[in-house]
Amino acid sequence: MPQRWILHADMDAFYASVEQRERPELKGKPVIVGGASARGVVSAASYEARKFGVHSAMPGFRARQLCPEGVFLPGNMELYGEVSRAIRKVFEEFTPEIEPLALDEAFLDITGSAKLFGGPVALGEQLRDRVREATQLTVSAGIAPSKLVAKIACTFSKPDGLHWVQPDEVESFLRGLPIRRLWGVGPVLGEKLTAIGIQTLGDLARTPQAHLAVIVGEDRAADLQRLARGDDSRAVSVSRAPKSYGEENTFPSDVTELLDVTNALTTHAEAVARRMRHDNYRGRTITLKAKLGRRTGRRTPRVSGEQGDPVYPLVSRSRTLQVATSDGPTIRDVALALWREAKIGEPVRLLGVSVSKLERRDAEQLDLFGARNQTDALGDAMDAITDRYGKGAISRAVDGVEKATQSNSIKRGDK
Repeated sequence: MPQRWILHADMDAFYASVEQRERPELKGKPVIVGGASARGVVSAASYEARKFGVHSAMPGFRARQLCPEGVFLPGNMELYGEVSRAIRKVFEEFTPEIEPLALDEAFLDITGSAKLFGGPVALGEQLRDRVREATQLTVSAGIAPSKLVAKIACTFSKPDGLHWVQPDEVESFLRGLPIRRLWGVGPVLGEKLTAIGIQTLGDLARTPQAHLAVIVGEDRAADLQRLARGDDSRAVSVSRAPKSYGEENTFPSDVTELLDVTNALTTHAEAVARRMRHDNYRGRTITLKAKLGRRTGRRTPRVSGEQGDPVYPLVSRSRTLQVATSDGPTIRDVALALWREAKIGEPVRLLGVSVSKLERRDAEQLDLFGARNQTDALGDAMDAITDRYGKGAISRAVDGVEKATQSNSIKRGDK
């Protein structure tokens, strides 16, 4: 068996870098995409802004405190998507085995093509040169025998570099890293592990499994220790079937009126249904997500010494239908019923709707007379009008929903 090589490519400050490319007068300035509204969240920060402590997912108000001279931009997802497609074409010059993670990063299995380009490192450098040539943007890369190690290695190469970890270097490379570097270890689990003396991946790998299982369970304990040793056999997934479709928004100010809730759920349900129809799916489980307006504390900050983000109570309710649907009004009606059942009697700052337990629309069994679901027919007709005349050409009668923060990505099913 040939030595497996996985390359993780991650564009440097992607959204902000695209904005600086499009507007040369912004080069060298602290550019911050997102976070312009009171409740907005930073989507990307240029390296000039990062010197002030600004990072993605930071509340906009905090970014303004840290970097009052920052240039705050609303973002242009259509442009970022166009650039992302150009980057994907470059990746395809080096391997067909590509697993996109977001608009700005992907895993590439270069096992079969590395020798064609002079080895894994030579391939990585040529790929970085081609991305710069095609887009005038920089990309960082990590190369290793597994996805986990390649992704971590990529963080050591930023910005605009390449880090290579060979098989006999994996253990020493991982040993001293903080446990939060490991997939699946978030703030809560990280605090629990730290409390029992596990601070690094080396600590995690050496801890008796029975001791760790008390906290996370036997199966998860084994998985975490395997990953901490760099044992990751997951393949690059070229085609990933969706598990769910969802839409949510944070309101500029807390919502209390039923009309506002109905408008939001209607808008979300229609967006989810449209994307499902585009990808030829229906779903049976509908989930309502609501984040309350009151604070209950603060979560652990990403950076030591930084103030953590506030925590808001989350309410979630689900219902599974007997028959799968991709009809907006049906999804909305179930979401509204879940809202009423939850009896939320206080303001909410976020509402979301998702659909899971998916099945293909083209795999359904026709009824005795081959009749087509009329709600699907109406949805398909609306989709056709939208495709031809653009968004806003036709929609359900509902007031628009203002969002505090725009989506950070082009979602599955969006064109």
